[in-house]
Amino acid sequence: MSTSLLEVEKINSFYGDSHILFDVSLSVGRNEVVALLGRNGAGKTTTLRSIMGVLAPRSGTILLDGTPIQGRPPFEIARRGLQLVPEERAIFGQLTVEENLRLAALTAPKAWSLDRIYEFFPRLKERRRSGGRQLSGGEQQMLAIARALIRDAQVILLDEPFEGLAPLIVRDLVRVSRDLAAQGRTILVVEQNVVAALSFADRVYILNNGHMVWQGTPAGLRADPSLMKAHLGI
Repeated sequence: MSTSLLEVEKINSFYGDSHILFDVSLSVGRNEVVALLGRNGAGKTTTLRSIMGVLAPRSGTILLDGTPIQGRPPFEIARRGLQLVPEERAIFGQLTVEENLRLAALTAPKAWSLDRIYEFFPRLKERRRSGGRQLSGGEQQMLAIARALIRDAQVILLDEPFEGLAPLIVRDLVRVSRDLAAQGRTILVVEQNVVAALSFADRVYILNNGHMVWQGTPAGLRADPSLMKAHLGI
């Protein structure tokens, strides 16, 4: 019996006739942070979309806490405790920060309080009456993560959370991610910023052209420059 909170077993996903993921398997243990790395077009975002039900795999199994979730609609998977923070953030620009958070909390079985969210993101408290369109890129990313947190997600899927952000903002978000992990949140992060991802991940997987080609620890990856150059361009 697996002890993993999230278990992906040999999924094959397609966009139309294009085969994108080939027998992809990975696992994320409870309270673990796992980084999924690879070049652009490797299939990382497709993996997250497949787990979340946005794209239904044609074959394979996805287990959340032992229960199969593949093929279920995204809203049902979200209710079961999985939250995707998409690369495009998808916050409501016409709503304030606080309205975005309250809306996310409405259908959550055990929603966090706003105060608890603001402990993680003091900047959002300062900006709570600002509209989504008025936020900087970093603030929008904080809000996107906060919306997942307020729903008390068991597993948070982060898709390129640091993309296009200033180094200081990345540092703040890495600190928040570390704090979340320390408090028992389970995270699967897809990220092009390898240094940032490795700074808080417990384990790493590498995808290449839709195939899982490596798994191990951040230390193991750092110790193999040829592997990093071959699959990550570093």
